[in-house]
Amino acid sequence: MKDKNKMLLILGSMAFLANGDNYAAAPLLINISKDLNLTLSTAAMSVTAYMLAFGIFTLLFGPLSDRFGKVRVINTAAIGTAIFSILGATTFNLSSLIFFRAMNGAFGAGIFPVTIALIGESFDPEDRQKALGKLMGFMFLGAATASAIGGAIAYFGSWRIVYLIYGVGELILAIMMLKVLERDKPVVDRLNFFSAYKNALTNYRFMRTVIMVFLVGFSVFGSFTYSGKLIQELTGYNILSVGLILSVFGIGTVIGGRIAPEMRKMLRNGFLVISGLIGGLSMFVLSVFKNIWILSLGLFGFGLAFVCIQSTLILMAQEKLPKMKGTAMSVVSFNLFVGGAIGTSANGVIMESHGITKIFNNNSYIILTVGILTFIFVARFEMRKNNSTVT
Repeated sequence: MKDKNKMLLILGSMAFLANGDNYAAAPLLINISKDLNLTLSTAAMSVTAYMLAFGIFTLLFGPLSDRFGKVRVINTAAIGTAIFSILGATTFNLSSLIFFRAMNGAFGAGIFPVTIALIGESFDPEDRQKALGKLMGFMFLGAATASAIGGAIAYFGSWRIVYLIYGVGELILAIMMLKVLERDKPVVDRLNFFSAYKNALTNYRFMRTVIMVFLVGFSVFGSFTYSGKLIQELTGYNILSVGLILSVFGIGTVIGGRIAPEMRKMLRNGFLVISGLIGGLSMFVLSVFKNIWILSLGLFGFGLAFVCIQSTLILMAQEKLPKMKGTAMSVVSFNLFVGGAIGTSANGVIMESHGITKIFNNNSYIILTVGILTFIFVARFEMRKNNSTVT
């Protein structure tokens, strides 16, 4: 597409809505569980279903995007996720909730990773992290507004209206995308899932990066699901106030997406260690303090650290498979969302046994470890690249 900024805007807008649709669950789970007469951990199964479906179907959409074009896959997925978001408003029991959210996640798998792959192909290396940062900024601005707007709508109306509004917005934007986005060319001649994933799974350094992505999904997505309950339990605030407070996480991701490239230029790879420290400290703060201002600062640092580490891991993954970015992003997204699904389930058990603050305490150490290990991997990668250039 000739106008890359226009492409980034429309793809970012869809990511804004689709991610908001996903993150709205954090403040809404409280009301969903009450409305459907479920425990919070049972209602959270819908989040697990969304993430598992997203992770599994992303393995399908990646190779399809390499074979038939990324724009075609994104257009199809956008229509599908819009339809099932709208249907989510008609949920009447646990089974229907899980089904509609799972289908929403399945089609969402054709939006996020394929969009990131399309951005990776469309921008030069020097502009790539900045473009990815902007895209992730759109995504998590969607998360920020989902927490605030979703909480407000659920407080004054119903959680069902939240899914309906997001679905209608996605459908309108999906129709616009059909007319605006130019079709890209396929990068492979034949569709061969085995061959596509064999190259990825046998690439040791790529898979090492992917393991870090899994841990990010486990620690960040797996804990953020319960952040609404955490804030309500610590403060006693209603869902409207909880949604507004959770929006600070999204603001942190937006700012992180903008400053990550500059931070990396200034601090080089040391910014990954700093990001890990910020993330670990922020999650620890959420587990021990009750002051609303300190909690807000913890949520901000949590979001900032997440987007800094995740955007770097995405760049690393794409560099390991430069000719198969669609497949690379499928494996990355699979691990991110399956990690989130497993984290959500595991943290549900931890919450029932040890209390909700234990979730954030445990995951503070995980995100710190990811920051340090990512620093080591990136430093080694750049050292090998410099040595090969000299040779």
